[in-house]
Amino acid sequence: MFPRRATEHAGLIGAAFFRSVDIVEVPFTPEQEARIAQVASKAGTDPELLVRSAVMRFLDQDTRFIDAVTRGEAGLERGEFLTHEQVGDRLRHFLHP
Repeated sequence: MFPRRATEHAGLIGAAFFRSVDIVEVPFTPEQEARIAQVASKAGTDPELLVRSAVMRFLDQDTRFIDAVTRGEAGLERGEFLTHEQVGDRLRHFLHP
C-alpha cells in the first residue's frame, strides 16, 4: 500500500544532494495500514505523509524531553533543585493565585 523507498513519494530519486539514502522500512499489519489509511482520509492527507509527520512529531517531542532531562540533571549537579514542599507551594500558588 505504501511506497517502499523513502525517495519515491517526494520525487527525490536522483536528486543531486542525495549521495546515499538509508532506507527504513516499518512493516505494518493490514489492520494498522487500514487504520492509517482511515485517519489519513479523514485528515485529507496521504497515508505516507501522515506517518512521516507522526514520526517527525514523535522525534521532536522525544528530543525536547531528553533535552529537558539533561538540563534538569545539570541543574541537580549544580545544586539547583526544589524540595517536595517547595514544589507543592509553587503548584498551590500557580493553581490558586
